[in-house]
Amino acid sequence: MNSSITVVIHTRNEEKNIKESVQSAKILANTILIVDMESTDKTVTFAKEVDTTIKTFPFSHYVEPARAFGIQSAKTDWVFILDADERMTKELADEIKTVISRQSSDIGKTDFNKPTTENRQLKTYYKVPRKNIFGKNKWLKHGGWWPDYQIRLFYKSALIDWPKQIHSTPKFTGSERKLKNPIIHYFHGDLKSMVDKTLIFEDIESDLLYKAHKKTGTVIFLRKFLGELYRRLIKHRGFLDGTVGIIESIYQAYSKTITYIFLYEKQQSDDSKKSSTL
Repeated sequence: MNSSITVVIHTRNEEKNIKESVQSAKILANTILIVDMESTDKTVTFAKEVDTTIKTFPFSHYVEPARAFGIQSAKTDWVFILDADERMTKELADEIKTVISRQSSDIGKTDFNKPTTENRQLKTYYKVPRKNIFGKNKWLKHGGWWPDYQIRLFYKSALIDWPKQIHSTPKFTGSERKLKNPIIHYFHGDLKSMVDKTLIFEDIESDLLYKAHKKTGTVIFLRKFLGELYRRLIKHRGFLDGTVGIIESIYQAYSKTITYIFLYEKQQSDDSKKSSTL
């Protein structure tokens, strides 16, 4: 284990996942920080049983605000972000420990408040491949699901900003590097809850599109659905993952399209209000 890194895990009703997630994180780090978004199940109780630091954060339908709070709360030089439905592996932990031991001596002498050419060349943040396992039994190797790189490891002082908007991209001083070993991601085990979450997330996405005055309509609905279906199923050969791969390809096309349908509804509602005031 390593004392120079904190693993930050955000939670909201993750009683089924939290113990396994924390136990896997301990392969890498001594310090595990749980940022719980007001869970109503036994998530916090179970997290206490496996020796973690727990901080409470107001509930949000998406993780970025809690994630930013967790990063800010971390006291170590390095931070690793792990979701509750993800698992650290020994191979990845060993790779991260090697990275930290090699980079910390050089990075530790750097003043990131003074951007220089040398600072920008330092490897300060790392993308980790993610092995997406559908329903804990089927690895999706196609359809654009692999290697699914995510920024998860970084030197905290090099972080400029991790915006609190949904699906935001963080900014760093320094340069990026990709790690070889993946985190394991157990996702989409329950189709009903999967659809429920999509309706919430895509409604939020549609709000952002609405504020940006994006266009929508029948042609766009069809283009978004058919374009995403082609990309997942044909271009990235999602059909090679069998029935699950086909389900995921159709689902992602639906997810992409529903955002614009929500946007259409918001725009129509806005137009109706404007008309009623004339």
